[in-house]
Amino acid sequence: MGDAALAIMAKLPAVGQAKSRLSPVLTPSDAAALYEALLLDTIELAGGLEGVQLAIGITPSDAVDYFRHISPSNTVLIPVDGADIGDCLKQALGQLLADDYARALALNSDGPTLPVTILRQACAELENREIDVVLGPNEDGGYYLIGIKQPHPELFEGISWSTSQVTSQTLTKAETLGLEVAQLPPWYDVDTPAELDRLRAELPTLPDTSLRHTRRFLDGSGRTETPGTDSGSV
Repeated sequence: MGDAALAIMAKLPAVGQAKSRLSPVLTPSDAAALYEALLLDTIELAGGLEGVQLAIGITPSDAVDYFRHISPSNTVLIPVDGADIGDCLKQALGQLLADDYARALALNSDGPTLPVTILRQACAELENREIDVVLGPNEDGGYYLIGIKQPHPELFEGISWSTSQVTSQTLTKAETLGLEVAQLPPWYDVDTPAELDRLRAELPTLPDTSLRHTRRFLDGSGRTETPGTDSGSV
């Protein structure tokens, strides 16, 4: 898997701009702190994938210093700016392919309970010559992962982002382009109070060493100031 790179698509966890759908269950400050915890655990998850280069697609593009501070030293940082997530995905995946990685994958930043075996499966699927695209559907109709071996910008155009139609529209677009898609098991991310409750219920079933940042937040010890607060601390 040494010719593969995986980019976590991440936003700066700024107060008032992160996980707003969790209000009023969480205050804006706590929502941002939870997102930061999820992001850090996702970085640890993806960073443990053997033989795959870790990258982060950074929004906003001027947040490089923050992401350099929280990431392993060998992480490839890719600043991205776009009108929607499709533009950001095109930029991040396009940059990895331009950097001569044979397989480029993008992963969301708020589903760290995803088993690492599914990430390995995603990389393995792209080793199959008959597979052009690997897709990990979210249970809400979006997707948590997409991987490609050649640039296919059309896959990210004309998609109703942040709706339940994202996966179905992407599959239709792939079929129109004549691309063979391998689908991964469905998973969930943490956007709503119900999904936060699901995360709380799932944590006791996972190894104690997993999701350490999210566990600290949920037990109350990780609720600290985050980027975008008056203190300016990270």
